Amino acid sequence: MLNGERKIIRPLRWGMIGGGRTGQVGYKHRTGALRDNTAYKLVAGAFDLDAQRGREFGIELGMNSERLYDDYQSLLSAEGKRDDGVEVISIATPNFSHFEITMAALHAGIHVICEKPLFFTVAECVTVEKLAEEKGLIVGVTYGFSGHPLVHQMAAMVKKGLLGEIRIVDLQYTHGFNAGDDVDAPDAMKWRTNPATSGPTFVLGDIGTHLYYLSELVVPQLKVKKLLCDRQSFIKSRFPLEDNAYVLSHYDNGAVSRLWVSSVNAGNMGSQRYRFVGSKASVEWSDSHPDQLTYEIQGQPVQILHHGMPYLEEQSLACDRMGALHTEGLGDSWANMYLWIAQAIDAKIRGNETFLKNHHYPGIKAGTEGVRWLENCVRSADNGSAWVEFQ
Repeated sequence: MLNGERKIIRPLRWGMIGGGRTGQVGYKHRTGALRDNTAYKLVAGAFDLDAQRGREFGIELGMNSERLYDDYQSLLSAEGKRDDGVEVISIATPNFSHFEITMAALHAGIHVICEKPLFFTVAECVTVEKLAEEKGLIVGVTYGFSGHPLVHQMAAMVKKGLLGEIRIVDLQYTHGFNAGDDVDAPDAMKWRTNPATSGPTFVLGDIGTHLYYLSELVVPQLKVKKLLCDRQSFIKSRFPLEDNAYVLSHYDNGAVSRLWVSSVNAGNMGSQRYRFVGSKASVEWSDSHPDQLTYEIQGQPVQILHHGMPYLEEQSLACDRMGALHTEGLGDSWANMYLWIAQAIDAKIRGNETFLKNHHYPGIKAGTEGVRWLENCVRSADNGSAWVEFQ
């Protein structure tokens, strides 16, 4: 169980690019990184395209005004000249800027934690991976739901064979907050439906990649062989970007997958559902009830497993924070994710490659696979929702 005691020698000096007052994700980053004050210390920021608003925001966070910058270039330049400059930055900006900022940070010798989807293309991911390896730096990706303890309970159960051979993977992440048009939408929403700033997808990249990554965590032994993507733009002004999509997949072991992602599920307040069906049993988890996992063994009564209980696998208990009596939520999941990335950065700084080989965190390879999945989805959809071999 985690209780805030330090896992690395000292907090990492941390800066943020984006994630200011009008952003939708900045507070999630700060909640995650600063939950344990033994992992990160926020020392610098370029929070907003409106430099004055960004500075005012940083001051309200209690930061030193001298380390609040107009833009990311100024931050990287000034911090690079300081003996106590930032060691890692988080990128919480629109998708189109991820690659440019990541490359600049790596060239400056700074570790990176970046929002998903990581970049627009697999080619960009490969370029970043090569540069990060050359520089000896870590690139983390904020798959913020990956720190829920019961996600790792599912993974441990699959690994132990408790479900038998996996046959079916059923995934859903939907909400209804974009069921209307974008006329009065805030800027933080509008960039997501513009191909120039969002990239080749909307909901597939914005929320669908969470589904794909968590499925990789739970059933890493399964590899997608081919898929079919059918995507719709129910709000016509969003075309060619989708606000609803279905993806069918065939895995290399004969298993199949169904994925539904939508932001026009009117009335739905936001829900994720993961179900893994094996030859012996099934497990199902939803972030609507993050403290419970449904375990169904064929021919036996349904079991509800609760987080933090001693009957769970060590893999799950190791990332529990609140204990069984109290519900764990998204902030706890982000805190776990940020802590795991901090441990990876600390190990890289100390040259402990043995630790890194056995340490789980959402890194550049996970981000690359998410972009690869998106490229295949777009290729299928643009070819008339045809089955395509996964490349």
